Amino acid sequence: MVLSIMILAILIVLNFYGLYTNKFYFFKFDNYIFPLFAVVHFIFLYVLWFKVKEQEYTDPQMRNLEYAMYGIFLIYIFKIMDTAYILQSYYKYQDHIMPATFIPVGTFIFLLQFFLLFLTLLTFKHRMSMVGAYNFDNINENIDSWQ
Repeated sequence: MVLSIMILAILIVLNFYGLYTNKFYFFKFDNYIFPLFAVVHFIFLYVLWFKVKEQEYTDPQMRNLEYAMYGIFLIYIFKIMDTAYILQSYYKYQDHIMPATFIPVGTFIFLLQFFLLFLTLLTFKHRMSMVGAYNFDNINENIDSWQ
């Protein structure tokens, strides 16, 4: 979980970085989409941590949040494919002036995005093993109103 938080924080900062120009762009609307999705990821990690720490059962809100995470996972896949496409365009535009940081920073971003995909899948697996399945048939048996 800590590693996911660190990678998300680094990727949020690098999301504003332009590989072709070696500059940060804070005034582009497109650059703020990934941080918004990352907020949902942070919330999911917090909810998972809380459920594990308090040894609580799953609830409908957590299920809905995880379903949102499945959609965000697809966006992460899109972002990694977009980064791979930008990286392979280096050879297409090698006659143009490219910054020296294009390949190293682009590869670093690609690896972080790939690792985030892996950690997200691992988080789903940990949710299943540590918190449990979404079984709402016996929800009234798992609620203790005196706690």
